[in-house]
Amino acid sequence: MTTLILWRHGTTEWNTQHRVQGHHDAGLSALGREQAAGAAAALAARSPDAIVASDLSRATDTAAPLAELTGLPVRPDPRLRERDYGDWEGLTMAEIAARFPAAHARWRAGDHQLGHRIEPPADVQKRVGEALRGAAQATPGGTTVVVTHGGAARYGMFELLGWPPERLATVTVLFNCHYTELRLDAVRGWILVGHNLGPAGGTPGYE
Repeated sequence: MTTLILWRHGTTEWNTQHRVQGHHDAGLSALGREQAAGAAAALAARSPDAIVASDLSRATDTAAPLAELTGLPVRPDPRLRERDYGDWEGLTMAEIAARFPAAHARWRAGDHQLGHRIEPPADVQKRVGEALRGAAQATPGGTTVVVTHGGAARYGMFELLGWPPERLATVTVLFNCHYTELRLDAVRGWILVGHNLGPAGGTPGYE
């Protein structure tokens, strides 16, 4: 059965500071590298057939120890990037509330059409979903580890399961180096096997 493991990258300094990362290329912290190495051992035991990663360094560097253990190449795919948070990137939520109070209030109320050059949820869901379907089609019947970001993983999962982005708040963000597992059933389509799985500790937050 075709399996996708959506693996969130390890901790970055901006995660620790609770800063919005989005498309900003923040690197892994020392803790993040430790998390990636620890989680890689568990994922290698799943005998994956392929590794695909967001082209941002925090994702490709998380994938590296798994690639070393399995001998598999890491295929970068920019469609797996986190949501583009536009003017919010680099800021904490307190800073966003001070600079963009109206948009922050809409975000708190569950409105994700925020302006400020922030990527619409439907666009994120579509592009990440396309990347995931492509990864699955490349290894039919196999297991692919997809190294991505907390928000992107949720949007991609929602796309495959046919869930609307308006329900995003009902599912927790992945912890660092934790993963979501999805399987493709010939009759029922994509099935959620598990969410926030993994041995490594981490920090939920805005990627």
